Amino acid sequence: MYAIIATGGKQYKVEEGDIITVEKLGVEPGSAYSFEQVLALGGENGLSFGTPYLSGAEVVASVIGDGKAKKVIIYKYKAKKGFHKKKGHRQPFTKLKIEKISAASAKPEEANVEGNASEASE
Repeated sequence: MYAIIATGGKQYKVEEGDIITVEKLGVEPGSAYSFEQVLALGGENGLSFGTPYLSGAEVVASVIGDGKAKKVIIYKYKAKKGFHKKKGHRQPFTKLKIEKISAASAKPEEANVEGNASEASE
């Protein structure tokens, strides 16, 4: 079974036992973290999508630790002017191990959209 989850503005396809790095979450290493923004679930009984999320579906992960990614160098330069500027950035991340994917009564949530067709007919 696999799931597609959303965290940190990105989407990840995960299975039980996977180790993923996501944007820094600010939780203690060794603790459990639960993702409730499950976009889709797939397995032997087919594929189910949410609108936008599946209610009742949950992905539980254990936090391995935090870290920083490889340094990215930002170098600005203007020709013939003697202008050179060098700056570095290391993006923080959290490393997680996916422990459990539960699909207990996973049903699509209705998106809260203004101007719904059902509301307009009233």
